[in-house]
Amino acid sequence: MATHAPRTPSHQPSQEQSSPGLITLTHGEQPEIDLEIRKSHFLARACRTDSMDEARSFIASVRSTYPDARHHCSALTLTDLSEEHTLAAPPPPTERSNDDGEPSGTAGQPMLDVLRGTGLANTTVVVTRYFGGTLLGTGGLVRAYSEATAQALQAATRVTLTRLHLWDLRVPVAQAGRIEAELRSRNPTATSGPTAEGGAVAAAPIIHVEETIWGPTHAVLVLATSRADPELLHAPLAALTRGEGVAEPVGSRLVEIPAPSA
Repeated sequence: MATHAPRTPSHQPSQEQSSPGLITLTHGEQPEIDLEIRKSHFLARACRTDSMDEARSFIASVRSTYPDARHHCSALTLTDLSEEHTLAAPPPPTERSNDDGEPSGTAGQPMLDVLRGTGLANTTVVVTRYFGGTLLGTGGLVRAYSEATAQALQAATRVTLTRLHLWDLRVPVAQAGRIEAELRSRNPTATSGPTAEGGAVAAAPIIHVEETIWGPTHAVLVLATSRADPELLHAPLAALTRGEGVAEPVGSRLVEIPAPSA
């Protein structure tokens, strides 16, 4: 069985091909908006964070960007993306909020309420406030922090996280080229049994060829599917390999596909 280092996806599965996923922000973006209310500026920035360490690092980076600001209020949500959890039914998220010196309940919690309302996973928002000389009151602060958070999240690019399951298919070198070509051109599908609703027969995921690892006598085709059931691969791969190839599971990875705009 081959050992694989992390790879850049060779394809982006469509919404129809991929299993249900979580909506989050794309990596690398940190959209920032400037909301001015009565000469106070609320600078809101959103970021994809997949761990508490990443969230803390992002919050610290915003603080260092605006060291003269008195308030850097934050809200975050984190979902466990480890393989033992399905993206269709993830565990409850970890949530945190911080008023950072603002009156209790006027900043962090309203920000978290907005973040929850979007349904986004693994996202941190920081709102930095520069006081403009006019007190806004508790209601005004709640509205300002909520609106700044909403605008920052609206400005961010959203993606759906979906899990691809990886398989090693070991075949003789003499057959590898033909099998790879047929997989790439035909994208065969298997069929599952009747579904719970109405007995329709559902198509299994398309089988994608990620890469081919060549050896002296055998080659390993690294395959990817959006479902983890090996029985769904048995029939198409048996036909292609003339009964000689069995796909062995070798893990999974997460990929991003475009999500509908909010």
